[in-house]
Amino acid sequence: MKYTPAKPPLTGETLASLSERLHAQGEPAFRAKQILDWVYKKRVRTWDGMTNLSKPLRTWLDATFELIPAALVLNKQSEDVTDKLLLELGDRSLIETVIIRAPQEGVGLDASRKTICISTQVGCAMGCVFCASGLAGLKRDLNAGEIVAQLLHVCYREDERSPRARPELVSFDNIVVMGMGEPLANYDALIRALTIVNADWGLGFGARRITISTSGLVPKILQLAEEQLGFRLAISLHGATDEVREKIMPVNKAYPLAKLIPAVRTFSEKHGRMVTLEFILIEEINDSLPQAEKLRDIARDLHAHVNLIPYNTVEGLPWKRPSITRQERFADILRDARISVTLRREKGHDIDAACGQLRLKTEKDRELTIAG
Repeated sequence: MKYTPAKPPLTGETLASLSERLHAQGEPAFRAKQILDWVYKKRVRTWDGMTNLSKPLRTWLDATFELIPAALVLNKQSEDVTDKLLLELGDRSLIETVIIRAPQEGVGLDASRKTICISTQVGCAMGCVFCASGLAGLKRDLNAGEIVAQLLHVCYREDERSPRARPELVSFDNIVVMGMGEPLANYDALIRALTIVNADWGLGFGARRITISTSGLVPKILQLAEEQLGFRLAISLHGATDEVREKIMPVNKAYPLAKLIPAVRTFSEKHGRMVTLEFILIEEINDSLPQAEKLRDIARDLHAHVNLIPYNTVEGLPWKRPSITRQERFADILRDARISVTLRREKGHDIDAACGQLRLKTEKDRELTIAG
């Protein structure tokens, strides 16, 4: 399903595209930069807040653009360090954005480092059997403005908790494109959104602090390798052999490891950056020691970092996480080979922080309310 909003979001405009629209209205070129400064630097949320613009121009902007194409529905805070924002779009679709805090000694939780996990689609078509995002299938792609708007909502939230030292600073430290959807299946909107996020007239956020995750769309990985902006890459691997990976990730049938690994190597060599291999540990599916050994060999070949993620339980799915002992034995195979590895501990389980869970629960509640 394709969604065409009544008015395009301002957050999807580049400096060039907005300048062109304004020029057609007889406005001087510098107006575009003024407007974008109000959005990204001063964080105004209404057209009337743009006080150095004339009333006729503000009226035209209001009639032409949606200022922020997403509204905050719910902000769930976990008992650990995770917040989940549930956002509603113009067609009432729901998406999730997650704030993951890394507590730092001596600065307090609010001032600690923050990684933001953003979504690129409403739902997902990839069909990974362990994931909540795809349980209801793919509804639609997000447009660039909807992707950018997620980060503005994070800024609004975090600015209230911890005021910025300087107006040009964003309120977080890293972005991971690992939320709902397959990012590279929405390639053009993704790149446009991240270009806006990176630009000095946008959020001015460094490309090296942005990681794009993919389930393994090989042609798009190769296309991403040609992009000038040096984003980081993470591969949702989750199986170290084709036999295991095909059981849980249908994408492996089109792009098996023999195609995927060379594409990842090409990206790494082009950008000179270590890639990350994401590996969700699922009990009796991919948590065996032979899988760990195969993963070790792949990571060594690619000079990759491995992120081991014990499975987050999803209502309606049968999968479980391995015991802590089994997790550690798996990780030790990698550690003993001096592979860079992180064994992640559970975050946000009490707020349904795994991709898509909160959205699905809210949609079910909506349906029950309507039916009742």
